[in-house]
Amino acid sequence: MKVIIYLLLIFSTGILGAQNDEKEEVKKTVEIFFDGFHNQDSTLIKSATSSTIIMQTIGRDKEGTSVVKTSDFNNFLKSIVSIPDTTKFREKLLSYQIQIDGSMANAWTPYEFWVNDTLSHCGVNSFQLHKQDGIWKIIYIIDTRRREHCN
Repeated sequence: MKVIIYLLLIFSTGILGAQNDEKEEVKKTVEIFFDGFHNQDSTLIKSATSSTIIMQTIGRDKEGTSVVKTSDFNNFLKSIVSIPDTTKFREKLLSYQIQIDGSMANAWTPYEFWVNDTLSHCGVNSFQLHKQDGIWKIIYIIDTRRREHCN
């Protein structure tokens, strides 16, 4: 009986270790995306994303109705690299919740967005990732954006 319990402990420790390694790889992919974002490096951003990435935002229109907007990834890249050097911006990720099932992962990251040391807005990013040929790539990003209830 002790041998069976011992083997189960060894087996479960190995599974948990592998799962934690995968979560770290997913987190690293998101971090690479943001390293590129903050350094206005479109090549680095692209290295963390699929060539078919989809980007969406949930926000409010002028009437206050919740809407989903789809963004063109190439336009996103152009807007990031064209931010003037005089503008300081930072998306501060507050935490990571990562779930993985085989070659699919989700990273849920609440954030605050700061422009010139002033809080602009906050929300949550949801990154969907796919592991192909041993590499995690972001295939879908959707976020929320709000100006109220940020603290």
